[in-house]
Amino acid sequence: MKLPSIFLVLALTAVASAELAPPKPNILIIFTDDQGYADLACFGSKTNKTPRLDQLAAEGTKFTHFYAQTVCGPSRSALLTGRYPLRSKGWGMPASELTWAELIRKAGYQTACIGKWDVSNRKPIIDRMPLAQGFDYYFGTLGANDEGRVRFHENNETAGETRDMATLTRLYTDKAIDYLTKKRDPEKPFVLYLAHTMMHTIIDASPQFRGTSKGDLYGDVVEEFDHETGRLLDTLDDLNLRDNTLVIYTSDNGPWNQPAYTDKKKGHPEGSIFWGDAGPLRAGKGSCYEAGVRVPCIVRWPGTVAAGAESSALFATLDFLPTFANLAGFDIPSDRVIDGIDQTELLSGTKPMGARTTFLYQTNGLRRNEWKYLKAKHNVGHYAADKDRPEVEELYNLATDPGETNNLADANPKKVAELKELMTTIIGSGKKLSAGDNKR
Repeated sequence: MKLPSIFLVLALTAVASAELAPPKPNILIIFTDDQGYADLACFGSKTNKTPRLDQLAAEGTKFTHFYAQTVCGPSRSALLTGRYPLRSKGWGMPASELTWAELIRKAGYQTACIGKWDVSNRKPIIDRMPLAQGFDYYFGTLGANDEGRVRFHENNETAGETRDMATLTRLYTDKAIDYLTKKRDPEKPFVLYLAHTMMHTIIDASPQFRGTSKGDLYGDVVEEFDHETGRLLDTLDDLNLRDNTLVIYTSDNGPWNQPAYTDKKKGHPEGSIFWGDAGPLRAGKGSCYEAGVRVPCIVRWPGTVAAGAESSALFATLDFLPTFANLAGFDIPSDRVIDGIDQTELLSGTKPMGARTTFLYQTNGLRRNEWKYLKAKHNVGHYAADKDRPEVEELYNLATDPGETNNLADANPKKVAELKELMTTIIGSGKKLSAGDNKR
């Protein structure tokens, strides 16, 4: 029995459309730890040589107003869920949280996580480890290296430990390369989330890089990270994956540079005063000032993301989940607040300033467009506390004062009231930002 011609035409049209549809992009996230805003040459460093990341910037777009979170675990839960840590719970992220890995796998992707996990309270709690949160493969450490030791897991099994911090950057890169060359299915798109331990706490570089930079041990680590990232990017080229892989490089928070922490050194090897460079930004890790949360970001996707460009659009790790949903074809969860915003049009250049106009500094303040409000008493870790600041409300225009040196609160009481009310509403009610809140 022959199909009526109209149905045959529709069927053939559907087949043709499927064949013409562009393939779903692979996604590679390179997530470094405690790296300063100005640690890379392409972000202003005059000391560190970072030719491979500079090259990545030349091939993609630098985002200069990109936000993570103030500290490690909260930054990772926000990245994975698209939800502020006050909702996704940071180090204590519950098993009930939905990650983009869980969602994208249903859209036909294979998923891998390598490196620092840090959202299961640094413990092997099976239903909160990577395999239970959407990843097909995992190798790495569940926590940090604060005591100069890391314990590895491969999938859900223990896989040894080391006190040799100098081996970690190459080890994780080797594991990432091994995944790309041997473990993935070349017929399916992939997401590879590579979360490095360096440059957190007790740093070290391999003999090949130790003592070779102008930036002491910290500079050695930065330059080794740059080299290893280059090896990974070369692997994409060797496998003909460059053109259809969205590469995102960024950091989890700002650099350790606060006196309350540096005075103690917390077990660091002698001479390892290694604090990263915050550039023009104020303070560092843990702080609600810009250097605590604004981090370097480079995005490359040939033919889609502009090459050699720089963007001051507001963009955040929170935005990964809804952006990936658009690119990969999965639904954003409707049963919970998602604080991330789809930034596909920002990446493609069709909306140069993107879709985000606000950013919440946890319970401490709110940015809307160029204006930033901070409450009088900051809720930050002891090491990040600015003991010399008066406990007063603060208002800054980040377009003209990125270093947050000129408090404009007294001169702009209406702006203070506006931002304070919006912040209080978002925190208190748990409501998602409305479309109106995200219009310029």
